[in-house]
Amino acid sequence: MSPELGIKLVESVNLFPHLANVGDGRSLILHPASTTHRQLTEEQLIAAGAGPDVIRLSIGLESVEDLIADLDKGLAAV
Repeated sequence: MSPELGIKLVESVNLFPHLANVGDGRSLILHPASTTHRQLTEEQLIAAGAGPDVIRLSIGLESVEDLIADLDKGLAAV
């Protein structure tokens, strides 16, 4: 997945806020290569496990069915 597709996926979901923090009851989605790790080179991103194809999810208390439907919608957009 290219960085552009990762960003598009993050922007295409509704239930997952685009946040870098955890410790909340809400589900979160993040594309580390374009946010928290954007200052790293591609080699450093891959070494950190945050390559351009990595999407980070933190699953909260929402309905499983709603989360899956939202992710399916986001994946269909990319």
